Amino acid sequence: MQSQLFSGLVLAGILTAPIAAQMQEGYLDVQIAKVKMGKRSEFDAVNKRLAEINRKNNGDRWLAYDTVYGPGNTVFFVSTRTGYGAAGEALAAFRGSITRALGQVGMRKLLNDWDTTVEAERMEFRRRRWDLSASVPSDSAAYNRLIGESRFLRTAVVRVRPGRIPDYETQLKAAKEAQERVNEGVPTLVSQAVAGQETGIFYITTLLKSWPDLDRIKPLQEVLGSAYASYQRALAENVLGTEILIGRFLPELSNPPEEIAAIDAKFWQPAPPPPAAPKKTEGK
Repeated sequence: MQSQLFSGLVLAGILTAPIAAQMQEGYLDVQIAKVKMGKRSEFDAVNKRLAEINRKNNGDRWLAYDTVYGPGNTVFFVSTRTGYGAAGEALAAFRGSITRALGQVGMRKLLNDWDTTVEAERMEFRRRRWDLSASVPSDSAAYNRLIGESRFLRTAVVRVRPGRIPDYETQLKAAKEAQERVNEGVPTLVSQAVAGQETGIFYITTLLKSWPDLDRIKPLQEVLGSAYASYQRALAENVLGTEILIGRFLPELSNPPEEIAAIDAKFWQPAPPPPAAPKKTEGK
């Protein structure tokens, strides 16, 4: 984690912004960190400090989550951006907040401490595909509430065959219409990789308040009905493979926008644990 650290920070379809503006465009800036075995406590401690420093010094904003089902010990940090220029501004805000708090030497040390806890990282830039997303909240207040009340997320990572993106987009549009009819009120947010990942990667994310929410969502076979068989045949022609990830949000490692934190401040801005009581000396 050097100059690129947290240039975006980030899920998969997540932070706040006016819906009307985001419907035209918008990007997800995603950092994925694979934590070293035995280093998770140190990793969490560094990121808790980063979140606190950015919160107190007008730095960047992000949500963090890790995988429950998927690659182990992997943490995602996600922010929304209006473009690449906004990602550069966010990096400056991130680094500036740490410098104001710790000075240049302290900033470099803290970022180096982060490096010692991870074995691999990658940055991705994803374009939000509102045209392919289903049951998108109607306004920014509803969108903030959707994010603020979520505790888990399910993401399908779909790898499309070269030259088949238009065909797969046609499938997604058909699935979108069916989802909005059968899974009414269940938002499904779609984004597409544009940098830092192979081309033709789509991310389809559903946000969840609880584990039982997964059981209440009707599967695609039931959503599509008699059209499911033809959908599967076309999928075999258009797609190389699909991976399903389920993650849980980590409020202690996040620095969410105020509009999201206000939905459930106890969850998104947890109070630090009380200091340990001093040990009693023998004979006293």
